[in-house]
Amino acid sequence: MTQRPQALDSTTINDGEPQAARDRYPDALRAGALLVVVFGHWIATLPRLDNGLMTTTDHLLLVWTGAGVLTWVLQVVPLFVFVSAAVSADGAQRRLEQGHRQLHWWAGRALGLARPTVTYLAVLVAFVIVAAYTGGRLLGPLNHSLTVHLWFLMMLLGVQALLPLSVWADRRWGLKAVAGLLVLAALVDLLRAGITAPGELLELGTRVTANGGGIGWLNAILVWLFPQQLGIAWKRGRFSGLGCGLALLLFGLLWLAAAVASGYPVAMVDGEFGVPSNLLPPTLALVGVMWVQVGTVLACEGPVRRLLERRRVDRVVTILGALGMPLYLWHKLAELPAAWLGERLGLPIDAGIPGEVGFWLGRLLWLLLCIVAVAPVWSPWCPSR
Repeated sequence: MTQRPQALDSTTINDGEPQAARDRYPDALRAGALLVVVFGHWIATLPRLDNGLMTTTDHLLLVWTGAGVLTWVLQVVPLFVFVSAAVSADGAQRRLEQGHRQLHWWAGRALGLARPTVTYLAVLVAFVIVAAYTGGRLLGPLNHSLTVHLWFLMMLLGVQALLPLSVWADRRWGLKAVAGLLVLAALVDLLRAGITAPGELLELGTRVTANGGGIGWLNAILVWLFPQQLGIAWKRGRFSGLGCGLALLLFGLLWLAAAVASGYPVAMVDGEFGVPSNLLPPTLALVGVMWVQVGTVLACEGPVRRLLERRRVDRVVTILGALGMPLYLWHKLAELPAAWLGERLGLPIDAGIPGEVGFWLGRLLWLLLCIVAVAPVWSPWCPSR
């Protein structure tokens, strides 16, 4: 029997633990986050047609300012880091106690992500070569969007290289390690903003995003280590429960509101490069999303665990877990055949802008085309009955 490819981040979260003994709640969290990423990317891509042919694309954030608030839900990268750290913590702890080197473990994870990623890039290169000789038209409008999602894999590997340090910090300092990262990240933003007086804090976000990267790139480490430290602390039972979850959820929303009021961008993803951003480099505003997500994880834990006791729900989670890595890698490429199908069928995939008649119908048709286009990726990874 052919061995099935590994799920997204399975090399990063399965430390040899038998499948029957796995905690299914993290798997459900990851499956839900995967769907949010895939559908979020598809919805954000707005094909633009001229005489029935796609000539360019827009990004939803560039044509609808209100979409920025939606990214408070759609930016689920911190959730992936949080869950991966929670599931990997015990394995890292064992290796620390037994004196095993972490490099071999990390290299295995890197290879597990690299193999399918290299395959994806090889296919893209083949598309480019064919397009260069045939005058392929659809590749140009999508361009960098076909590779922009790969940054997550590089960031995840970089953060997980420091997982043993995060586990050690949790064992030594507990939640103080989380607080320490938060203080350091805040200090970086304060220095980036050039704050010299308390009154200037009211314009913190404006001053931070107006000063470019500079020292702010330190937060590319500190901010992404934050959900990893939180995930380990959650695994160790340092915080839990519905009450704690609701409190963190409310705290995160207040954090986000205060961040936006001080001038940080509303959006937690980037619609284009070279504009004020909460991602390049990460800012304190992004931490608010992390509080919201962790609060949601705690608040939903009881109901979701009860749902997972149902065979059908557990099976869906299993299928999504098996689809994880291929679906994450290939879902953007599915926009190419989706655009071609939309053109050939004369569907209104260019539906204008939000507020115009037919916009959301156009989005729905675009989603259906993307689902059809990515369907060939599904069957090899779906568990047999």
